[in-house]
Amino acid sequence: MPESGVEDLLRELSPQVLGAVVRRYGHFDLAEDATQEALLAAATQWPAEGRPENPRAWLITVASRRLTDLLRAEQARRRREDTVVQWKLPEEHLAPAADRRAADSDDTLVLLFLCCHPSLSPASQIALTLRAVGGLTTAEIARAFLVPEATMTRRISRAKAGIKASGVPFALPAEPGRLDAVLHVLYLIFNEGYASTSGPDLVRSDLSAEAIRLARIVHRLVPDDGEATGLLALMLLTDARRPARTGPDGAPIPMSEQDRGRWNAGYVAEGIALLSEALPKGPTGQFQIQAAIAALHDEAPSAAETDWPQIVALYELLLRLSDNPVVALNHAVAVGMAEGPREGLTALEKLGDRISGDHRFHAARAHLLEMAGDTAEAIESYVDAARLATGLPHRRYLHARAERLR
Repeated sequence: MPESGVEDLLRELSPQVLGAVVRRYGHFDLAEDATQEALLAAATQWPAEGRPENPRAWLITVASRRLTDLLRAEQARRRREDTVVQWKLPEEHLAPAADRRAADSDDTLVLLFLCCHPSLSPASQIALTLRAVGGLTTAEIARAFLVPEATMTRRISRAKAGIKASGVPFALPAEPGRLDAVLHVLYLIFNEGYASTSGPDLVRSDLSAEAIRLARIVHRLVPDDGEATGLLALMLLTDARRPARTGPDGAPIPMSEQDRGRWNAGYVAEGIALLSEALPKGPTGQFQIQAAIAALHDEAPSAAETDWPQIVALYELLLRLSDNPVVALNHAVAVGMAEGPREGLTALEKLGDRISGDHRFHAARAHLLEMAGDTAEAIESYVDAARLATGLPHRRYLHARAERLR
């Protein structure tokens, strides 16, 4: 088996193995260490000796044995053998039959629920999800979010401690809202990858790709959930435009100016198929509506042929589900495109101070003012947007738009 094939397989199996070990033995921290050692052993042995018949069972067995060693070392160090006898693992736990049972069960979704525990902050949920389910190293996560590795290490450690302190069992949660938390975290990861909020690059394709990979896993595990399907469709339909979103210098290119021939047609087709699959399955949620908006953009042969009235109607439906100022901002822009820039500006002003501190508000206002022919005000708004933007590519782009109008 080629080395790259081993890496891909191990990446796929990593959360399944960790989930199985945590479910059977507890101790999230030690289980993760044991799983990493099993993955390292596989990466070393399999290319030379061949892949085992049941790779997941092999990994679970090796991780379980390593966890036994780690637990016994922990017990010895703390001299608490009398109170932790329950963690001494009988040999039958490592028998092939047990491994086969574990190998037939995919605990990835439960692991995602655990990482997205409501007691954790969104930042901790994201970091722990990328670490435990995504298989990214702490250094990789730190680089992605532009923080020192020591900071990310502390964040992940606090998240693990929070889960341990909560006493939450490793099982599917009873409360229905927990899947929503998982989907929201994946959505945040994707957004940070697709439109970076800080740093020198507009796009971090590794993060958006990881979010899509994890969303595919969730969709596979809960195929009948309309919002899980809708989220995957939204990611694919949005990421389809990534090849045309930036110029050679990394500057953003507005959708109206993008070369649509460079859009990922495969992602568009898959996203539309998923959306068609999701919509008949029950109540229409936010991700399905956002995916429908993305589909209207992707299916339009040109910017001029975009069905803006339908997009306005979908944003109005979305506003009924969520009083989100960003959704209201996008609705105002869509109104401007469908009914004229003055109508869009009127809708924008109704937002008041709800989003006036965000560069996107001033960028949208500048765009509508430019469309209306108010050059001086448009320049002022572009400059205000550039001042508030945290990402370097956005700042450069907004300054360039202002200069173009002078």
